[in-house]
Amino acid sequence: MNRSTDVTLGDHIRSACLRLPCPDLDVSLRFFTEQLGFVVEQIVPADAPRIALLSGHGMNLHLHADAAAMPSRNRTCIQLDYDRAALGSDAPSHLISPCGVRVELCDAEPALHIPQGEQAFILTRHDARNGWHVGRAGMHYRDLIPGRLGGRFIASHIRIPDGGEVPDYVHYHRVRFQMIFCKAGWVRVVYEDQGEPFVLNAGDCVLQPPQIRHRVLEASPGLEVIELGCPAVHETLADRALVLPNARCMPEREFFGQRFVRHVAADAVWQPWRAPGFSARDTGIADATDGLADARVVRWANDPASPSPQAPLGHHGELRFLFVLGGSLELHSTGHGTHTLGINDSCVIPADTDFLLHAGNDMEVLEVSLPAQAGR
Repeated sequence: MNRSTDVTLGDHIRSACLRLPCPDLDVSLRFFTEQLGFVVEQIVPADAPRIALLSGHGMNLHLHADAAAMPSRNRTCIQLDYDRAALGSDAPSHLISPCGVRVELCDAEPALHIPQGEQAFILTRHDARNGWHVGRAGMHYRDLIPGRLGGRFIASHIRIPDGGEVPDYVHYHRVRFQMIFCKAGWVRVVYEDQGEPFVLNAGDCVLQPPQIRHRVLEASPGLEVIELGCPAVHETLADRALVLPNARCMPEREFFGQRFVRHVAADAVWQPWRAPGFSARDTGIADATDGLADARVVRWANDPASPSPQAPLGHHGELRFLFVLGGSLELHSTGHGTHTLGINDSCVIPADTDFLLHAGNDMEVLEVSLPAQAGR
């Protein structure tokens, strides 16, 4: 590149970091944070981290667990994040310094990538001892959508066995959609522009609009939550400048076209659902996302007027996800057979199929649908 081009590029560089291969990311994170005092600024993905951005002592480190994905031969390079929109599409993807150091040039604000996705019937059985792993902030994760539907959706069963103060920090997610449902115990959280910290109890849920800053403060022993988001792999970034709760309170503020929702189960009104004998409580997510998504809790409480309750589950949308909160149910499908689900089991119902739900005693289910009309 000539000198004038170098100056133009330099004017638009926002940050720089040293990119390092770290096959065992968890061990490397502990070393850099606990022994050397670096702090985490970004982690991807939260449930099973493979990339982490750290800052400290006047420098940034970008740790990669997948060394094969790094482009330089020695797997160590400098990464510069710059304003690609200001420079246009002709900007190079990398440079080589006179001394042979590779410099990767990355967009500081890349567009959110939403994979095309795929449809599949996915049944995930609960195993209290197996299938769990440690993710961000020491929380335990269980994958509820193996394969992630082509990378479009992720659903996680998350638990904090011991409770107490959570080693979290103010952070946000670059997502299209994300919700948290408290299944058991309680958790104290705080959100940007939403006032003082509050407690989510079992049955409560929140919609986390894209990039709203928040922090998990404290949890009861045995806390369990269900988290569902799009896309499956997304960035979690720290915001060291913001202290929560912040002074401003704007509960109606929109974040990328969505409003924050706090649904309190104790205050909910149950309404008739898709078929006789069923009722549901609407979380308000459909209204807050302008129809992007819908989440509700559905139940059948042994209604003698409906001794054999059935409800259709067919849809034409992106996603229909069910998580069994209580009791049991059976799924019937000509193409996918008959399956009995119990507490903590979950499933994805593919679009354009003939599934039928048959409720068992005391059935209670979390149903999430995208778009919202797919859940009606």
